[in-house]
Amino acid sequence: MENTKKIVIVSAGLSVPSNTSLLAERTAAKVAEMATAQNIQTTVKSVELREHAKAIMDAMVAQFISPELQEVIDAVQAADALIVATPVYKAGPSGLFTSFFQVLDNDMLIGTPVILTGSAGSARHALVVDEQLRGIFAYLRAITAPTALFAAPEDWGPGLEKRIERAATELTALVTTGFREAVRGQSWGTYQHSFSNSSAPEIDFNSDLMKLATGGN
Repeated sequence: MENTKKIVIVSAGLSVPSNTSLLAERTAAKVAEMATAQNIQTTVKSVELREHAKAIMDAMVAQFISPELQEVIDAVQAADALIVATPVYKAGPSGLFTSFFQVLDNDMLIGTPVILTGSAGSARHALVVDEQLRGIFAYLRAITAPTALFAAPEDWGPGLEKRIERAATELTALVTTGFREAVRGQSWGTYQHSFSNSSAPEIDFNSDLMKLATGGN
């Protein structure tokens, strides 16, 4: 359907089943429920990064994007919203998680609404999602929902469900009001654009030298 919104989960969970993926899936289900209540259809696609770990490393090291990884990247690029999820190790997000987003073109997520989620074996890691993930997506110029989600083993209860509902409400509002489309349609030219990903040197097409080389103003 023309009005269908595409929600993509990107999870770096390593186990099967994975608490990291479960948190993202519960959040996506709540977003879909809220959108349906507003007569907006959604599709939810889950990307498990562990299934593409070698391809992600090849992209980082050799700048080679395999066909399987390109399919994942295309799905992320086409998403109306993302729910991203990482396990937390040693007070930081998974290396697999950060590597994937470093592979993406720097302009790909401009204006895309994102819910940040993470899980860990200890509540000591609770601030990682807000302190570290927000910076990654600020650089990519996505719009992150104010409510981030983190779950340690003791967090799986009514309190977590309330936070999921709050985050889902925020994301649904961003998606249903056309935030991404408005930003890209009205403000695209005001952003500094570079044709590269975060793992490669940037080419700044707005520099005086590149404007001269390309005949621009």
